[in-house]
Amino acid sequence: MLLLDVATTSLDVGGTSSRLSKVGRIADLLRHAAPDPTLVAIIVAWLSGELPQRQIGVGWASLRSLPPPARYATLTVAGVDAAFAKIGATSGKGSQARRVQLISELFSAATESEQTFLVRLLSGELRQGALAGIMTDAVAKAAGTPASAVQRAAMLGGDLPAVAAVCLSGGALDTFTLRVGRPVGPMLAQTASSVADALERHDGTTIFEAKLDGARVQIHRAGDDVTIYTRSLDDVTARLPEVVAATLALPVRELVADGEAIALRPDNRPHRFQLTASRFGRSVDVEAALAAQPLSVFFFDILHRDGQDLLDAPTSERLAVLDAVVPAEHRVDRLMTSDAAAAAAFLEATLAAGHEGVMAKAPAAPYQAGRRGAGWLKVKPVHTLDLVVLAVEWGSGRRRGKLSNIHLGARDPASGEFVMVGKTFKGMTDAMLDWQTARFSELAIGDTHGYVVQLRPEQVVEIALDGVQASTRYPGGLALRFARVVRYRDDKSPGDADTIDTVRALY
Repeated sequence: MLLLDVATTSLDVGGTSSRLSKVGRIADLLRHAAPDPTLVAIIVAWLSGELPQRQIGVGWASLRSLPPPARYATLTVAGVDAAFAKIGATSGKGSQARRVQLISELFSAATESEQTFLVRLLSGELRQGALAGIMTDAVAKAAGTPASAVQRAAMLGGDLPAVAAVCLSGGALDTFTLRVGRPVGPMLAQTASSVADALERHDGTTIFEAKLDGARVQIHRAGDDVTIYTRSLDDVTARLPEVVAATLALPVRELVADGEAIALRPDNRPHRFQLTASRFGRSVDVEAALAAQPLSVFFFDILHRDGQDLLDAPTSERLAVLDAVVPAEHRVDRLMTSDAAAAAAFLEATLAAGHEGVMAKAPAAPYQAGRRGAGWLKVKPVHTLDLVVLAVEWGSGRRRGKLSNIHLGARDPASGEFVMVGKTFKGMTDAMLDWQTARFSELAIGDTHGYVVQLRPEQVVEIALDGVQASTRYPGGLALRFARVVRYRDDKSPGDADTIDTVRALY
């Protein structure tokens, strides 16, 4: 199968807002690829915005200067996947130059539409509206299998591409069961506006837990073997010896549990998230990092214990099993209540301890692996900043032809200039996209046909964010976490925008 087939499907999927149309178009492509399970797995991964290889060391910097596109489509899906694997495996002296050469060779053979697809895939910006739910439905439709069966298999297998490969080749999905040592798609949370909102949505009694600003880990133990996975199901066992040791100290032989790894200060307040995150890098010197700042681990859920699967057990029952296995010093703080005042006090105490908020869990909810259900709700304060739009990027998919992703700047009172601290495309309604396309066309400096359009720094926008982190990506040395647009502030001038000092204070 040609890469062009996948690129065209991606374009078609991004160009429609109809869920049924998206599902049908992807299903047609998967049926065409079905004779080859490996091909199916690659396509499902790509259209989900992922690479089978996870990371291959290619970012925006490598994609800024590309060769002219090819006139004819010759690249195959299998050939491109092999090229990705080769690029990712390139290491050692001279590897950077070799990687650049391999990228150039790949893009030289790609047509214009194929180049566009590859750039968005490799840069993590394949925003075409084909989220996990749509991909699951497309696989089910292509295979003639109930979507619930595909979803369950993907939850337990932790890998929709692998499930798709089996499903479309006529294999049995009941082979995908919870297995110690094989990661499971983590249960995710929806957002509640307050603890009172969470209590109302859970019809009363709710289990509130401290939401730590660490790194989520899924921990598997089989005898003396421990394996640790990230939220994205990457194996990081070798980087977290403290978590391995804490797990081996538990009175169990088999275990699958959810936890949070976090760097704590001597007073048990959390260090900044970047210190925890630095332990997850591929090139981390574990011994040096361990000596400088060990991580602590806190367990908050359990999926399996000594031959007993607990996925379908209610939260209250799973937590009882967890409490019997894990000592209190390795469990997150917890409060079960139906009293809004008590819940609010628990939230305030958690925030005062330096954590980011609370999780609210329905006592009767099962563990819905791989899903963002209402059984778990997150409650945390939201910060807002008034920033200036410095530039904007042309959108893709259903945002094609619209000015979408905005570059955000904070005011530097010393120089009078604006310092970029992030960018976002989130929170924009269709009406807002139409408005900002017209507005930013008026503010454009020079050519408006390039991917990024520079603007006169005149438009103020109110941005909601979950926090600020250190970053070398932007000139200010900081980056906004989970930034999204609240509204445009035509009542404010650029001189009224928040300063870089305000952003630093949040950090």
